[in-house]
Amino acid sequence: QVQLVESGGGLVQAGGSLSLSCPASGATLSTYGMGWFRQSPGKEREFAAAISRGGARTYYGNSAKGRFTISRDNAKNMVLLHMTTPKPEDKAVYYCAATRRPTSTSNSPDDFGSWGHGTQVTVSS
Repeated sequence: QVQLVESGGGLVQAGGSLSLSCPASGATLSTYGMGWFRQSPGKEREFAAAISRGGARTYYGNSAKGRFTISRDNAKNMVLLHMTTPKPEDKAVYYCAATRRPTSTSNSPDDFGSWGHGTQVTVSS
């Protein structure tokens, strides 16, 4: 079972940028499709982005398109999420997750079997 630990969250100014990282242990990350989700208080966990095993294909939720970039470094066994021009509504706990399913059809929390504990992102206006 792969273990995931997110880092890089914190306070960011609206219009700035922030990068989240998620190194993995216990398994070779290149055998998993990877995703990022986020959850705000009182809301359901929302799909942000996913990336295929080799990194060639990426997928984004509507709130992330054009502003967030998911990437992976399989040599370092990690996945990253770069956020640009964050907005106050991007405030949430961000989770990375791993899936054995094809990432082209994986945009629901139920599609991902391994999760990190999350990292808080707060955006100041």
